[in-house]
Amino acid sequence: MIETALLALGLVLIVEGLVYALAPSLVEDLLEALRSLPLPQRRQMGLIALALGGVAVWAAKTLGV
Repeated sequence: MIETALLALGLVLIVEGLVYALAPSLVEDLLEALRSLPLPQRRQMGLIALALGGVAVWAAKTLGV
């Protein structure tokens, strides 16, 4: 279980690092766009992302990855 958690954390850090390394101005634009959204909409987007991530993890575990 801990191996899976460390793998997931490592993959997230790789993707985040690539985004900041390759397109830092795009990150700033995205953050500005998020600031313009109302708080409930940002919360809803976060909950949707959480649900999609949960489904992806469940699917990976079910498929034996």
